[in-house]
Parts: sequence; structure tokens; C-alpha cells
Amino acid sequence: MDTNIDNRLGTEKISKLVLSLALPSVIAQVVNVLYNIVDRIYIGHIPEVGSTALTGLGVCFPIIMLISAFSAFVGSGGAPLASIQLGKGDKKRAEKILGNGVTILITFSVILTIVFMLFKEPLLYAFGASDNTIPYALDYLNIYLLGTIFVQFSIGLNTFISCQGQAKTAMLSVLIGAIINIALDPVFIFGCNMGVKGAALATIISQGCSAIWVLSFLLSKRSSLRIKLPNMKPNWKIIGSIAALGVSPFIMQATESLINIVFNSGLKHYGGDVYVGSMTILQSVMQLFVLPTQGITMGTQPIISYNYGAKNHQRIKDTFRYTLIVTFTITVLATLSVVMFPQVFARMFTTDAEYIALVVKVLPIFMAGIWIFGIQMACQSAFMGMGQAKISVFLALLRKIILLIPLALILPKFTGVMGIYYAEPIADILAALTTGTIFTLTFKKILEKA
Repeated sequence: MDTNIDNRLGTEKISKLVLSLALPSVIAQVVNVLYNIVDRIYIGHIPEVGSTALTGLGVCFPIIMLISAFSAFVGSGGAPLASIQLGKGDKKRAEKILGNGVTILITFSVILTIVFMLFKEPLLYAFGASDNTIPYALDYLNIYLLGTIFVQFSIGLNTFISCQGQAKTAMLSVLIGAIINIALDPVFIFGCNMGVKGAALATIISQGCSAIWVLSFLLSKRSSLRIKLPNMKPNWKIIGSIAALGVSPFIMQATESLINIVFNSGLKHYGGDVYVGSMTILQSVMQLFVLPTQGITMGTQPIISYNYGAKNHQRIKDTFRYTLIVTFTITVLATLSVVMFPQVFARMFTTDAEYIALVVKVLPIFMAGIWIFGIQMACQSAFMGMGQAKISVFLALLRKIILLIPLALILPKFTGVMGIYYAEPIADILAALTTGTIFTLTFKKILEKA
């Protein structure tokens, strides 16, 4: 089995390989979009209180995304390293990286659950909750936090499946959770009349099923990389390597949490609950397009990592070229769709006329820079695949910390609440242009050092 995977990543025709690896990842991410937004769609349509409940769920996003960020720290930090070691033929080292990843995820789960349980209410108020929306936020979060370990395992370990070239198996782990979540949501929310609590319960049950699937595969003989107890003993050199590469995706997701805090606080200050609720819808629509695009980069990254370890430069160049063309095409089409049909996306999440009118107005503005974001994603994924931790960290900081957050804080002082919506496209365009320039200047040098 190992030899077959090695042959595929190292020798199979790029176009066929990209399709076979990226397509399952894309399908998984499309379903993952439903996984992430189906709660919001159902909650937004709860009779009488749907819009307020949706806003309450929105202020939970910073905590939810921060929990996911810690799983990305391990998954996106460890899996490329494991793939590089497979490319070098060192399976033993790759399994040690996996084992240490499991240990880190368990540690994160315990700490995150305790901290957020203790401080959830003051944090939610700080994140933009009001007296009207806090009950719904607490109802959701009290249950969601009980499944923190499921999130860590299902997200953090699934990348160790895809890094072996097992894209279909990695896709199934997402499909299992998503289908269960979609099926249970209406049962718990409406059938059992649990409302927001039902959405949270459906989510943790589905994440638990995904986690069990991932663990069962990585413990079985079907996996090229297997979880073994001796490899879970902390190796500080390996942990340091995971941290060095994982800090970039961690920052990308953790700063997404910080952005939510800045957005929600500003929208509450300059606009009110309706504006906070609109951001929940805007970010959900963005996920509809960004997550499938990430599926492309997730599917092609193992090819880049493996061939970087094997010093096969031409295959890296060919893979990047395919990735860039596809991601850029998707993001251009995404921009066109939201500009032409904003009312369709608004009505997906709410029937409230006030919310719909606001979303129709601000969605084309908020998404106006997404057309060029495909360049950012393709270049950053290539840097990650080649283990370029320092560049990845800088690019993660650039768009969100250096550009987006300052813009979201400064622009409203001059343009009012609309400045918060303007900040996103300005940051997207500037970050993508900078990333593309850096990639053009450094790509050849990185390959020469491989």
C-alpha cells in the first residue's frame, strides 16, 4: 500500500492526480460548508425568534473558530511534515509526528474546555453579545464545548489521512459528520422543540461520529501511518517542528476569531444587533465559496509536500499551476454570483425583511475582493506544502492582523458602520497582490534549496 501511494504522488500524471486527490477534498469541503452553515440556516428560520437566535449564534463564532484553530495548529502543522518524511522514505519519523500530534490535541482539548466553560459569558459580551442575544449564545455554547475533543480529533487528525494520498477516506470522515448533522438538526431544533440547544447537540454528536471514524482508520492496517502508543510520548523536537509550521494556519484561524470580535464589536457600536446578525450571514456566504476552494489546496498540498521531499521540482511547478488556475476561476465566479444575486443568499438564512434588505446592500461590498483571493490561497498553500513556516506566518499575519483589523477599526471613524464592510475587500486585494509578488520572487530559490 505504501509503495502504491508513493508511486501515485511521485509519478502519476499531474492532471489525473490533482483530480483524484482534489475532487474528494472539494466534495468534503462542500459538505463541510453545509456542516458549518446548516445550523445557521435552521436557526434563522425558527419562528418569531430566528433572527435574534441567529445573531446569538454569530457571537459564538470567535470561540468556535479558536477551537478549530488549535486543531489546525496540529493538523496543518504536522501533516505536511509527515508527508515530507514519506517522500524521503522515513515512515518511522512520519508516525512519530502523528503520535505527537495526538498528544498535543488531547492536551488542547482539556485546556480549551475548562477555560471557555469558566469564562464564556464575559467573553460573549466582549464579542458583541447583547442582553437580547446572550441567552441563545449561552444555550449553544454550553453544549458545544462538551464536544471540544471531537472537534480536535475530527479536524486535527483528518489531514494525516489526506497527507497519505487517501483523499477519499478523508472525504468520508467529513461526509459522515455532515450528513448526521444535517439529518439531526431539524429533528432536535424543530421536532424536539430544542431550538438553539438542539443545533448544538446535533453538532457535537456528528463531530463525535467523525472523530471515531478518523481514529478507527488511523489505528487500522488500512492506514500507511498508524497511531501507536510509544509514538505519543512527547518529543520536543518534533513538537517544535509541528509548532513552527502549524503556527501559520493557527494564526489564520485564530485571527479569524479576532476579526469576528472586531467586526461584531464595531457593528454593535455603530449599528446594533441587526448589523451583527448581517455579519453572521455574510461570513456564511463567504464560507460557501472559500471552503470548497480550500478543498482544492488541501487536495494538492500532499503532492507538493511529497515531491518537495523527493526533490521533484517540475511536479511541484505543474501542481501549483493547476491549483492556481482552478482557485482563481472559482473565486472570480464567486464574486460575480454575489454581485448579481445577493437576495438569493440573504433569503437562505432569514425571512426577516430588515435583515434581508441590509444583506442585499452590503454583501456585494463585503465580497468585492474575493475574486483575487484564489491567488492568495494557491500561493500560501504551496508555501505550506514546501514547509516554509516563516513566509506562511508572515502571509497569515499580513491579511488579517496588518491589514484587515486596522482597516476595520479605522474606516468606521470616517465612514460609519459601512467602513467595517469596506475593510474586507480592501484587505483581500492588497494581501493577494503582496502574496503573489512574494511567491514570484521566492519560489525558484525555495526549490533550489530543497
